[in-house]
Amino acid sequence: MTLSQLVFRSMKKNIKHYYLYFFALIFSVTLYFSFVTLQYNPSIVEISVGVKVTAGLKAASYLLLFVVVFFVLYANRLFMKRRSKEIGLYQLIGMSKSLVTRLLALENTILWIGALSLGVIIGFLTSRIFAMILLKVLEKDVLVDLTFSVEALQMTVLVFLVLLIVVLIQTTFTIRRVSLITLFHSTAIAEEKIKKFSGFQMFLGLLGLLMIGYGYYLSTSLFEVYSENANMLLIKMLSILGSTIFGTFLVFRFSVAFLMNLARKRKKGHLSIEDVLSLTPIMHRMKANAMSLTTITVISATALAILCLSYISYYSAGSMAERNVPFDFILLNEHGEAFLEELDNKGISYNKTEIDLLNAEVETAELYEAGIPAGMEMNAKGFYQLLKLSDAQKMWPQLSLEEGEGYVSGYSSMMSEIVKIESDKPVSITTSEGDISLHIKEVKEESPLVYKLTGAGVSFIVTDQQFEQLAKDSIIGQNTIWEKQVGINIKDSSNQKEAQYIYESTTNDGYNEAANSDGYSEHFQVDSQEMYRSSTLDMFGLVIFITGFLGLAFLVTTGSILYFKQMSEADEERESYTILRKIGFTTNELMRGIYRKQLFNFGFPLIIGLAHSYFAVKSGWMLFGTELVAPLLITMGVYIILYSVFAILTVGYYKKVVNESL
Repeated sequence: MTLSQLVFRSMKKNIKHYYLYFFALIFSVTLYFSFVTLQYNPSIVEISVGVKVTAGLKAASYLLLFVVVFFVLYANRLFMKRRSKEIGLYQLIGMSKSLVTRLLALENTILWIGALSLGVIIGFLTSRIFAMILLKVLEKDVLVDLTFSVEALQMTVLVFLVLLIVVLIQTTFTIRRVSLITLFHSTAIAEEKIKKFSGFQMFLGLLGLLMIGYGYYLSTSLFEVYSENANMLLIKMLSILGSTIFGTFLVFRFSVAFLMNLARKRKKGHLSIEDVLSLTPIMHRMKANAMSLTTITVISATALAILCLSYISYYSAGSMAERNVPFDFILLNEHGEAFLEELDNKGISYNKTEIDLLNAEVETAELYEAGIPAGMEMNAKGFYQLLKLSDAQKMWPQLSLEEGEGYVSGYSSMMSEIVKIESDKPVSITTSEGDISLHIKEVKEESPLVYKLTGAGVSFIVTDQQFEQLAKDSIIGQNTIWEKQVGINIKDSSNQKEAQYIYESTTNDGYNEAANSDGYSEHFQVDSQEMYRSSTLDMFGLVIFITGFLGLAFLVTTGSILYFKQMSEADEERESYTILRKIGFTTNELMRGIYRKQLFNFGFPLIIGLAHSYFAVKSGWMLFGTELVAPLLITMGVYIILYSVFAILTVGYYKKVVNESL
């Protein structure tokens, strides 16, 4: 029999093993080729959103490559383990290790060529769907053609050719270093025999739980800035990362097995068939599974947290635009007269809100709840925008002030997490005749001013009388550059697009420039609310697509790894099921124990991963947007549903094995 005949007979005989490995290869090629194709799609190349979309996709392709490499190498290792007895049999009948290596190398090459061909075809068909999703997320009305990229094909072939060489080296190394007797027993060796837990192991299990809890606790106060240590943020981030990851490993390595063993001992030897098929396998395999489960949990939590934060930004684009640009259009000082005239000429009706402004130096040290944070001493006294109560009441009629009182406005949730300030405290306004005390009645999150004027910081609302007095002060008058903000709201939303075009053409895309009495000038662009929202969608739309794509890759990878691993365990336990069936246990009785086992294998890493991602998102979501609950529930809900698919597939495979065991 020639080597080629032996290869094809071997592949035909092992079709039940190959389909798993073949799927892993096809999935990896499809994912990579379709993603790389997006970089060369003409509809995508033409789009520019601050940075080139193609640049973002290219950077993300390197992360995707890491996922593909990890997935393929793991699948190949599992494939080799499942065929260990066959490899040992080849050597037993006289085949040399080099000949067995050549046999497997030829099989792998044939498989990879087939998987590459099918993956490229499927990737070519799905790339247009991904391109349409990307353009939909970016709200770009562009026709997407189904195009085949030679450059993407070349990159894919090169990547998987190198990966094939790595796999062949991995296979060769495995065959040459493992003895014949080990090959025959590799799938029958129990990972760990636990007879008695030492006190030290119990301590490590408890330590793992405490470390995770400590990491969660630190995340709740991540952005609190302390006056005594300016490096506390970095220290906290490293502490959270280290304690959570290492704590997760300790939980899987010691806590789980200890708790399972404790539950078994409490039954005093009276174990049901469900206990035998659930508690015992989990406990005895936890040593070998601890590292892989930790890796899966951490990767899943990281991918989910990044995806959720990106979706928060995308979901919050509208509310962020309303907060930072409180009117449809903003005009400063005397700029924008041509814009208003053109609106009148076109018959576009609008509401006009004028707000007078002063720029004064204000001492805010007393507002800090826990003293001036380290590194922010210079910010305790700075220049802030002042506006009068009657102008603020145009937006919030319920406001009222007594003489000497004031409001802080624009204190966003992001600022409140980083720097804590409180009301019922005084601030000092510098004038030519000395400092004037202003008692802060309330701190408000909303701001009537565009973020360009406040630097995304706070402003102060004072009484009309005090505003008029301050307007006469020489120092304040000298410092004031922007004297008026005019907010324009279009009454009929159907005219919004035309008004946007007029605004861009008559104001040079919102360009503003002004100078004070000393000749010091400032200039900047003021986006309309729609421009701000659109730019936010452009920026975070690309991020949400990339993170969604990579999140899907991570999810399918981790889910498939668990699925593949459980399939391998099911085959290893087939003889046990045969014995149990012969002594009278039914399929349903065996499956009840298997259900409990799979509930742990998939549910426990899922719960820990969700908890990790929740606390990660909760600690810094305010930096990314204004909405938390809806994006969090949506992303986690989709993640749970997709993850459950792999659990259902695993249970189905176990049921098939149990039915075939008798």
